[in-house]
Parts: sequence; C-alpha cells; structure tokens
Amino acid sequence: MISEHDENFEIIKEIKENIVQERLILNKIKKLHGLKHVEDNKIISTQIKDLSEDLKKLNLKVNQLLKNLNLPKNFFQHILGITRILNVLKKQGQGLYPDELEKKTLKRLKEREKKEKEKIIKKDNYSKLANKLFSNYSNKLVNKNYFETLKKNLKKSNLKYTPAGYISIIFLTTFLSIIIGLVVFLFFLFFKIEPSLPIIKLAEDISSRVGKLIWILIVVPLGGFLIIYLYPSLEKKSSETQIDYELPFATINMAAISGSMINPVKIFEIIVSTEEFPYIKKEFTKLINEINVYGYDIVSALRSVAANTPSQKLTELLNGLAITINSGGDLEEFFNKRAESLLFEYKLNREKETKTAETFMDIYISVVIAAPMIFMLLLMMMKISGLGVSMSTSTLTLLIVTGVSIINVIFIGFLHLKGNK
Repeated sequence: MISEHDENFEIIKEIKENIVQERLILNKIKKLHGLKHVEDNKIISTQIKDLSEDLKKLNLKVNQLLKNLNLPKNFFQHILGITRILNVLKKQGQGLYPDELEKKTLKRLKEREKKEKEKIIKKDNYSKLANKLFSNYSNKLVNKNYFETLKKNLKKSNLKYTPAGYISIIFLTTFLSIIIGLVVFLFFLFFKIEPSLPIIKLAEDISSRVGKLIWILIVVPLGGFLIIYLYPSLEKKSSETQIDYELPFATINMAAISGSMINPVKIFEIIVSTEEFPYIKKEFTKLINEINVYGYDIVSALRSVAANTPSQKLTELLNGLAITINSGGDLEEFFNKRAESLLFEYKLNREKETKTAETFMDIYISVVIAAPMIFMLLLMMMKISGLGVSMSTSTLTLLIVTGVSIINVIFIGFLHLKGNK
C-alpha cells in the first residue's frame, strides 16, 4: 500500500513536470509574438491560440494536483514548495503582460487598423451594391471574353477585385455619372453663373441653352466610364514605376543572400520579411504563395509570376532566374550581373528624369507665373485704350485665377502619371 508521503511526493513531481511544460509553451508563445510581422499572420495567431489553450489545461491540472496534496499541519516544507511553484507561475505569467510603451504601440496599431478597416468597409459596400445590381450581366460579359485588356490590367495592378466585380463597379459608376450629368445639365439649364454679384442667376433664354448644354449629358457619363475603366492601367503603370525603382537595390540584396548557397525560395522569403521593398514584396508574396499554397515548383512559380507582374524588368529577371535554376547555373553570378545592369539603367533614368523635371519647371514658370501677368497687363491696356474689352477688373481676375487653377491641376495630374515622387 502506497504511503501518504510517497503519494505527495508523486503529486509534487507531476506538478514540477507540468511547470516545465508550461515554461516551454510560454517560450514558444513569446517567439511567435515576435514573428507576427511576417506574411502568415493568421497561421501564427492560430498557433498562439492553440498554445494558450494547452497552457490553460496545464494550469487546471496543476490546480487539481494541488488540491489532491495531503499535507500535515506542520509540514512547512511542502508549503514552501507550493509557494515556490506559485511564484514560478506568477513570474512566467508576468512576462505576457505588456509594459507602458508596448501598450501605447498596441493602441496606435489598433487605431491604424481601425481606419484601414473603415476604408475597406466603404469600398466593400460600394462593390457589394455594384455586384447586387450588375453581377449577372457582368458575368455574362466575362464568359463571352469581353474586356480582356481590362482583365489583364486588373491582374497586373494587384487590385483586389475579380473581373466580373470590377466590371460591375464600372457599370455602377457610369450609371451614377449619368445621374450627375443630368443634375448638372438641369442646373445650368435654369441657372447661369456670372462674375458679378450675385454669381448665380436665373437663366432667361432656356430654350436656346438646351443646344449649348446638351454636351454635358454625353461628356460627364463618358468621363466617368473612362476614368474607372482606365484606372487599372494607371495603377499598373504606377506599380511598374515603383517596382523598377526598387528592383536594382532588391537585386543587390538577393545577390548577397544567394552567396550563402541557401534554397532560392528562402531568398524571396528574406526579401519579403525585410519590409524595405513594399511593391516588390507584393510580387514575391505571390511567388511564395504559389509554391507553399498551390504546390508549384519554383521554376513554374517564377514563370507564372513573371507573366502577371506589371514590370517588364522584373519579368525579365524572374524568367532569367527560372532559366538559371533549370540549367543549374550560378545564382550569385546571375544576380550580380543583373544587379549591375539594373543599377546602370537606374542611374540613366534618374538623369533623364532630372533633365525632364528641369524642362517642366521652366514651362511651369513661364505658363503659370509669367504668362498670366503679361495677359493681365495686356487686357488692362486694351480696356484703358478702349479697344473693345468690356470685362470688369473682377471678371479679369476671376478668369486669370480660374485659368491658373486649371493649369495647376493639369500639371499635378501629369506629374502623378509620370510617377514622380
């Protein structure tokens, strides 16, 4: 028959073993918390949740074992042992609580995540409404292979829409543009804007204004359609510019990493984890997903991503890498040579952009600063000399300000399309 002392000894021994397991679980949780910045955030969160559940089960088991201890009243050594056990649990538990700096950081991250979620919800509501109204017709057009160019641009621009979903958004935007065009047409049909106060006045010759304003009913819907239709191609062009800007430096890093003779897939994982190349990161993340999620071999994944990336230079890099891996070539030598050529092209492009910027600066100064002043002086001299200019000073000022504003908008749009920073 087992004595009471032996039974207590076995229980304490089992408690110690459980505490060792709890320490291991807590160390794993801490390490996983440090890896939450990588792409597989959901997988890491699931692992942390499972480990937390195991930790709870072990705590319950320890509590039950403590209840099963049969201690004499004066058996202080056992009490001291239990106190030490509880202190260990308390210290291990304290490591999971964030300090004040971590609390502030978590608060900022939560606020940023909340704002991003609000933006996503607004976009989702618009796309949901578009799909609800036009999804059936959009799916028919996709099945009939319409909008092929749009589908390619949509895939290369990394916009998170299906072809049918985006076509539905085009239809909804065009429909809203028709309504806006009709409202604007009716407004200018019954009202007119003049430079003198009051600026908005009732129109008298409504019948004659119909022919002059009918173009609004055509231009506004057409403009809305073209803007939303061309947006993926503009986004693709912008992504291409940013990828080409990051690619020389990313290739230099890849050349350094490849010198360690590691698995080529690890090269892309390291570039993604650095967070230094956000636009290339999107392309390399697709590559890693095709290998780890869809089960493609690295050569097939490289060719697939190369066919769908917006950057022609990245396409050439990935296709060249696929050929090098397939033929058993030297990856370090390949990356070094490609990095050298890309860096040379990067310097040439920067020189061209600098000269272009200087040219446009001269044009901007001439058109926006010098030309309005000369034009204003010319009109004032024509008015003073009585050459038929009947506009008031306020009207001339309004015309000049409006013209300068329009020119500024055109310049800003052009610079945005050029991808200048």
